Amino acid sequence: MATRTSAVSRASALVALVVVAAAASLSACTPRPNGPEPTAEEFFAALGRGDTGAAAELADRPDEARTDLNEAWAGLQATTLDAQILSARYAEDTGSVTYRYTWHLPKDRTWTYDGRLNMVRDEGRWQVRWSATGLHPRLGENQTLALRADAPPRAAVNERGGTDVLVPGRLYSYALDAGAAGGALMPAARAAADALRQFDPTLDAQRLAEVASSSAGPLSLITLRQSDHDRVAGALGAVPGVVVTPQAAMLPTDDRFAPAIVEEVRKAVIDELDGQAGWRVVSVNHNGVDVDVLNEVPGNPSPSVTISLDRAVQNAAQNAVNFTGKKAMIVAIKPSTGEILAVAQNAAADADGPIATMGLYPPGSTFKIVTAGAAIDRAMATPNTLLGCPGKMDIGHRTVPNYGGFDLGTVPMSRAFASSCNTTFAELASRMPPRGLTTAAAQYGIGPDYEIEGITTVSGSVPPTVNLAERTEDGFGQGKVLVSPFGMAMAAATVAAGRTPVPRLIEGRETVINGDRTPISPAMVDGLRPMMRLVVTNGTADDLQGVGDVRGKTGEAEFAGGSHSWFAGYRGDMAFAALIVGGGSSEYAVRMLRGMLDGLPPDYLA
Repeated sequence: MATRTSAVSRASALVALVVVAAAASLSACTPRPNGPEPTAEEFFAALGRGDTGAAAELADRPDEARTDLNEAWAGLQATTLDAQILSARYAEDTGSVTYRYTWHLPKDRTWTYDGRLNMVRDEGRWQVRWSATGLHPRLGENQTLALRADAPPRAAVNERGGTDVLVPGRLYSYALDAGAAGGALMPAARAAADALRQFDPTLDAQRLAEVASSSAGPLSLITLRQSDHDRVAGALGAVPGVVVTPQAAMLPTDDRFAPAIVEEVRKAVIDELDGQAGWRVVSVNHNGVDVDVLNEVPGNPSPSVTISLDRAVQNAAQNAVNFTGKKAMIVAIKPSTGEILAVAQNAAADADGPIATMGLYPPGSTFKIVTAGAAIDRAMATPNTLLGCPGKMDIGHRTVPNYGGFDLGTVPMSRAFASSCNTTFAELASRMPPRGLTTAAAQYGIGPDYEIEGITTVSGSVPPTVNLAERTEDGFGQGKVLVSPFGMAMAAATVAAGRTPVPRLIEGRETVINGDRTPISPAMVDGLRPMMRLVVTNGTADDLQGVGDVRGKTGEAEFAGGSHSWFAGYRGDMAFAALIVGGGSSEYAVRMLRGMLDGLPPDYLA
């Protein structure tokens, strides 16, 4: 009789059996032909074919052997079994064969071990003396084998300084199942509403009972973190109809640390955080309870993912914007690498979405960085070139005033830059070609589109124009020029690095850049750096004196009903842009930026 069970018939075509007869009797003599080896070889060959019925017929208790063999194949989900005879011995009518089994399990897993098969001779015919040890030496009676998979270990996400920002954890989903609650639905709904109302004040017991009773499945109530779950689990754990389902999740270590960006990073890397799953083979009793671990292969975790946000910079920037009542934001970039160090915006700004990286605003006089660089690149002026800075100037049909109407007369461009003469830079822009400022802005990273994994950005828009009045206004950051804080931080980082850095957030992920990438010229860099320093030492940003070698440009951008407060610059290997929407004078952005610098460790990245 050679009946194959469904548990093993799938594997029949894949069977491979290696039977090696080894000389190994106690007397070290070659086994005699009437020994148990031929029967053992036949038994192993049947197992190798997946023919448990034929193998069982070679045992002294065939029905029991067949059941045990089928349960083992099914429990292991085995595809094939290789069996090898290592040695054999016998005396009179009893003997044993030492075997080596290699089970081939799902997902290319293999399990190899040695054991001993007891043999008995009855009326001259050798049989397998069946016991559980014929499957594994540590298997007890009424036990079988089972494969267990362990969830793959998850990696964490850490920030540039090495601390974790996302870690593996659990969320707990609460639901109300009317069918399971039965006649106790209303008390269950009341208990759930009372316990969970601290997290969701809108929960109403009567409404929950009504909706749950008409739902095809359990009614979802709320999802809680571990700490919140622990507060209510005791009250709801035994309530009939309240179903709690744990879910594996990646959770932030600090809800205040760049929450919008951390969430986008989580979405971007979630599929890379799961490592290789571990697995075990266990012995299981007749009640299905695991008894012993017979083999264990631990999982391999994936390497942790690192993002460029720096906890020190992010926290300092966040604290600085939080002190401002109006919509405020700061973006910081490391010029030498393009790493985005911080993206901070306060609650007022959060209401408008990720405006620190995507919001477009007139940049005001911070855009004079671009205009001055274009003038240098076109040989129109150097920092020492004497230029007019009258209190107002008529250009075409536009009258351009300086702030408060101040008049410096004729001064070097560096002085006009430090004092923020609108008239000087309006006049320079008026003499440039239609695409002059567009091309120059791209040299600073303003205009190209950056596809950065984990964060969405818009650098800015500087459209070419043949309209003289528009080009004049563009020269001092009004007109149709629009830039995001991210874009102005890129401009400052370009001056600091001497080239436009490639911004990035997730380590190992390449940024795709679309648009003009004409490099900034050395003459532009050499001319702008000292002029940006003069802004701090003897210009409109003198409130930043005393916090290191800060270089930058202030800006106040007018709009109908008010003006935006700007500062863009760098210190050492950290560039930044600060914006207060409707903040008025640039001095407020300067003060906010100083708050960030004061909150950093001494000489950080200086």
